[in-house]
Amino acid sequence: MKSFEKLIASLRRFPGIGPKQAERIALYLFRASKPEIEALVGALRDVKERMRTCTICLNYSEDERCAICRDPGREAGVICVVEEPSDVAAIERSRSFRGRYHILHGAISPLEGVGPEALRVRELIDRVREAAGPLEVILATDHDAEGETTALYLAQQLKPFPVKLSRIALGVPVGGDLDYIDERTLSSAMIGRREF
Repeated sequence: MKSFEKLIASLRRFPGIGPKQAERIALYLFRASKPEIEALVGALRDVKERMRTCTICLNYSEDERCAICRDPGREAGVICVVEEPSDVAAIERSRSFRGRYHILHGAISPLEGVGPEALRVRELIDRVREAAGPLEVILATDHDAEGETTALYLAQQLKPFPVKLSRIALGVPVGGDLDYIDERTLSSAMIGRREF
């Protein structure tokens, strides 16, 4: 039973996987055929060997530059700064942004010992410094303590450069009922209101 418990412990390290989910996945893997397991192991090996970070935006890619950075239809003068590659996927699903990205690979979190030096801030500063023409930087970090701290730090670092700096809005979700919106979100929506 040691090998099964070891598998469960390994699966529990995955984000969002609790003890029950880890046990269910382990049982599924135990019951899977040998070819299924070999395919999974092969896929994991391929990802580990082939994936790297894009040399421009630091997203994950099998190529030197990711598909977004290679796309000539994207606005090179607009950079959306996000915390993680999963944030790029979320924004892309919205189909509301046609610029390029910069991924920090984290957020400033003093309680967890993560300072600005652990993030990919230097690369962002280099991109801004080397930009040809007008540039807008959109700070799309999370609206939590770490994300706000990161956004404030980035705004301070980008202040010396001639860039238009903006922050993603926070407010009432589409279809949201005001009775169910928390006070902080409603307050931010009121402060960030726009002319109609």
